[in-house]
Amino acid sequence: MVIIDCPGPLAETAGKSESCADCPNQQACATGTAPTGPDPAERMASVKHKILVLSCKGGVGKSTFSAQLSFALAGMGHQVGLMDLDICGPSMPKMLGREGHLLHYSNYGWSPVYVEPNLGVLSISFTHSESDDEPAIWRGPRKSAQIKEFLKEVDWGDHIDYLVVDTPPGTSDKHITIVQCLLDTGIDGAIIVTTPQEVAMADVRKGVNFCKRIGVNVLGVVENMSGLIQPLSDVKFMKLTTETGSSVDVTQDMISCIRENAPELLDGVFAWSQVFDSSGGGAERMCEEMGVPFLGKVPLDPQLGRAAERGKSCFEGNKCSVSAPALKSIIEKVVASIKMKEDLSGGENKETP
Repeated sequence: MVIIDCPGPLAETAGKSESCADCPNQQACATGTAPTGPDPAERMASVKHKILVLSCKGGVGKSTFSAQLSFALAGMGHQVGLMDLDICGPSMPKMLGREGHLLHYSNYGWSPVYVEPNLGVLSISFTHSESDDEPAIWRGPRKSAQIKEFLKEVDWGDHIDYLVVDTPPGTSDKHITIVQCLLDTGIDGAIIVTTPQEVAMADVRKGVNFCKRIGVNVLGVVENMSGLIQPLSDVKFMKLTTETGSSVDVTQDMISCIRENAPELLDGVFAWSQVFDSSGGGAERMCEEMGVPFLGKVPLDPQLGRAAERGKSCFEGNKCSVSAPALKSIIEKVVASIKMKEDLSGGENKETP
């Protein structure tokens, strides 16, 4: 593991060493005006709202949702921090377009990597320069220790309006560690991400009960990948040979036929396919049964997948015409719910477990 260490504000090389090159505190250290950072226990007190993003099984799009939630909150003008605590499968550097960056550790603590002036991110991937193909083969205690260090020793600046915490899949000791570290300064709640099929719903029920048991408010459940939807003009048409399983691309023939006979279908008409079995009612029915808010459905959108691969916001340029409106509606509900509870509590965050 290679960490870019700070020589310390009192060292002769303070602000001048090679490790100081990209540090935001370089000038202050070089001029001898760098103050010491706050006590680690006080850092989370400067974070106004804290949102945990959970998934009780992997592969449901939790990290994609966390990234787009952070992009959206920053786009609303909030100061946002995104903490990637998925130690074994960190994906935020890729999804935010910050691969290859390394963290600095100074007298202030860990300095996050900034995507925008009001959006900073911290991930275990930023602490080493080894190949991304190398697994983190860590036992539970080491993972918990790293999570505690990140939560208590990150310099987010004067204040953060929203801290989005992207947690590992499942419900484990790591999640208990996260809650315990945030206990004294309050947690607004958790958003649980799932897919529609019953095999995922069984895990979500466990996740809801987990939150209730440890005292974390469930802000709501998001049903992700709720049907594949894309503009008809983006659909690829294939002619299959059932005997051999081979296929021939006939997209151009189909588009030409549609353009000639029904051109209006190429504008504003979407192809929809139910990828997962939602005959059991999906997340909406489960939320009714368990008495937790249902935030909405996000379709499986190829454009959203491409945005995540490029580390971009799906809200820029109106390219994610299917998923962006659904995500925007869900995020507005989350913000409104948090604001309502804040108003009722007189402006103080009292959602402490």
